Amino acid sequence: MEITGAIGPGLCILLGIGREDRERDADFLADKIMKLRIFDDAQGKMNRSIAECGGELMVVSQFTLCGDWRKGNRPSFSDAAAPELAERLYQYFVQRLRDSNLRVATGRFQSHMQVSLVNDGPVTFVLDS
Repeated sequence: MEITGAIGPGLCILLGIGREDRERDADFLADKIMKLRIFDDAQGKMNRSIAECGGELMVVSQFTLCGDWRKGNRPSFSDAAAPELAERLYQYFVQRLRDSNLRVATGRFQSHMQVSLVNDGPVTFVLDS
């Protein structure tokens, strides 16, 4: 097994890109992620951003997040972006995070991956543009 990306403490971002998504959506999410005050301060209160605590980011392309499971028993992925658009926006999003001097690791776009995650705490967010 080849390891293509690894991080220490920080955020694992599963990024689903829909067919209607554009650069403005990637900008919004990147800015929001960089500014979210979700890491503990000295008093144990969620009050610090990823940059303030020196955290790292792992960004994993995850088209299945765009799956529509409401009808039948097999999800439809018609709302997911075509691979060409999805890869362009994925790379754009990753670069926006890197431009802020954060350490960003990635997997390999459109590849089968095994992702290991240690979820340290009860915090999971779903962000949508």
